[in-house]
Amino acid sequence: MPVQPTYPGVYIEEIPSGVRTITGVATSITAFVGRSLKGVPNEPTIINSFSDFERQFGGLWSDSTMSYAVQDFYLNGGSQAIIVRIDNGSGTSQLLLPAGGLSPLDGLLTLVAASPGSWANNLLAEVNYNTQDPTVAPVSPPAEPDPKLFNLVIYQKDPETLQVQKLEEYLRVSLDKNDSRFLPRVLEQNSTVVGVFKDANGKWVVPSAIPNKTVTPVTASQVNDGSDLIVSNYIGDDNLKTGISALLKTDLFNLLCIPPPTRGGNTDASVYTKAAKMCVDKRAMLIVDSPAEWGANIDKAVSTPIQQLGALGVTGIYARNAALYYPLVIKPDPLRENQPDLFVPSGIIAGLMATTDTNRGVWKSPAGIDAALTGVQSLQVNLSDSENGFLNQVGINCLRAFPVIGRVIWGARTMRGADQLADDYKYIAVRRTALFIEESLYRGTKWVVFEPNDEPLWAQIRLNIGAFMQNLFRQGAFQGITPKDAYLVKCDKETTTQNDINLGIVNILVAFAPLKPAEFVIIKIQQIAGQINT
Repeated sequence: MPVQPTYPGVYIEEIPSGVRTITGVATSITAFVGRSLKGVPNEPTIINSFSDFERQFGGLWSDSTMSYAVQDFYLNGGSQAIIVRIDNGSGTSQLLLPAGGLSPLDGLLTLVAASPGSWANNLLAEVNYNTQDPTVAPVSPPAEPDPKLFNLVIYQKDPETLQVQKLEEYLRVSLDKNDSRFLPRVLEQNSTVVGVFKDANGKWVVPSAIPNKTVTPVTASQVNDGSDLIVSNYIGDDNLKTGISALLKTDLFNLLCIPPPTRGGNTDASVYTKAAKMCVDKRAMLIVDSPAEWGANIDKAVSTPIQQLGALGVTGIYARNAALYYPLVIKPDPLRENQPDLFVPSGIIAGLMATTDTNRGVWKSPAGIDAALTGVQSLQVNLSDSENGFLNQVGINCLRAFPVIGRVIWGARTMRGADQLADDYKYIAVRRTALFIEESLYRGTKWVVFEPNDEPLWAQIRLNIGAFMQNLFRQGAFQGITPKDAYLVKCDKETTTQNDINLGIVNILVAFAPLKPAEFVIIKIQQIAGQINT
C-alpha cells in the first residue's frame, strides 16, 4: 500500500512485482462412468487408489465392467480418478429400530443405507444405554443414565463366514432436535453407511421416544442390485445432472472412460456422442473402446473396423477430443478363478497416459515400447504390420504384441487422425498439449477480468503467460532451439484495438510449435563400394 508520510523518518513501502504465476493444471485425472456395488448414484467422487474404490464403491464386481477398468487404471500407473456410479433400479436397504411404546414395534426409527444396493442387506445395528461418562467417578448407588441419551452401533455381517464387523459407533446421541448430539444430524455429517429416513418433504422422521432397553433392529425387506444399465441411464438428465451429466458437477477431469454396460457388450453410439461433446466443453479426452464384434471374425480384422468407424457416434470436430483403441484385451478374471476373459482396454490406456504424463510430460505420445499393457495376457486379435498400417491411416490406434517387448500401445492418433482429413489435431499428444495449455491459461488469467485495459495490463499479461510458456519450453514441450522458434505471446494494440477496448475485450494471442511423434522411422542404407586405385 502507498505510504502517507506524516513524520520525519524512514518509511517502508512494499511494491507488488506484477508477476502472477500460472500453474499448469493436472493432465491425467480420469473420470469413469458405470455400475458399481455401492456408492451414492450420480455423485462424482474422487479416489486416489483402488483401495479407495473398494472402500467407497465395493471393489471388483462381475457385473460391473467399470470396476475392472478402474483396477486396470491403477495397475497401469493411474493416480487420481473420479467415479460416477449410475444405477438401474437398485433398492435401498432399511433398518427399523424399535423406539418405545407398549409394543416393541410401536414408533419405529428407520435407518436407511447411505447408497442403494444389496451390500446393505447385511447391515446390523444395536442400541444400548451405557451412556455414563467414563471420566466421572462412580457413585453409590449408581446414577441413573440420562433417559434421553443412547448409543448406536452399526455392524456388517459377512454372508459367507457370518462374522460380524463393527463399522461405526455413535455415543451419547439423542432424538431431541435441540440436542447437539441429535442422531439424524450426527449421522448426516459423519456416517458413510446409514442415515435417518426422510419423508416426501425431505424432513427426518423421528419418534419422540426411545427404547428403554437394548434392542435389536428389525431388518426391512432385502433389496437387489438392479438391472443392467441401459442407454438412458448413461445419457441422464442435464438439468438433474444424472448419468454422464453428473460430471458437470466436477471442477476438472482430463480423460473419460465409459466401459460397456455388460461383458461382451458395447457402449452405445449415442452415449459416446454425448460424452464427446462434454469432453470438448470440459477440455478432456474421451477414450473409446472398439466394439467386441470387430475382433470376432479374424479374417475381417481390418475391413470391419474401417467400414464401421463412423457408427461409433464420434465424428466431426468432436472427434479431435477422442481416441479409439483396437482390439480388446484378454486378461485373467480374479472373480472367476483367474479364467481368461475379454475386457475393454480404456482403463489400461488411461493408466498408461497418466504414467507417460508423469515420466515424460503430456506432450509425449502415450505409445511405444515403454507403453506396455500391464496385467494383459493376450489380445483379441494379433495384428500384422500391414494390418496395423491400414488401421493407422484412418485413425484407429492398435494394440500390438511383439516378441520380447510384449503387448504395447502402437498408435497415437485422435479420431480425426485419418490421413485424408489432414487435421491440425491429428495426434493425441498435440491435442492434449493444446488442452493443457488452454485450461491452464483459462484458470491462470482470471485476474485480468475488470483490470484497466491498457498497455500496463498487456505488459503484465505478456510477462505472466510468457513465463508459463518459457517453463514448458525448458521442459521440452515444443519444437525449436530458441523460445522464438517455439512459442509466441502477443497482447498489444495490434491484438486489442480501440473498438475492442470500448467493448471491454482484451485479446491475447498464444501460439506454440507442437512436438509431433516420430511415427515413421525411415532408415536409408547404402552400400559403399571399395575405392579403386587408379
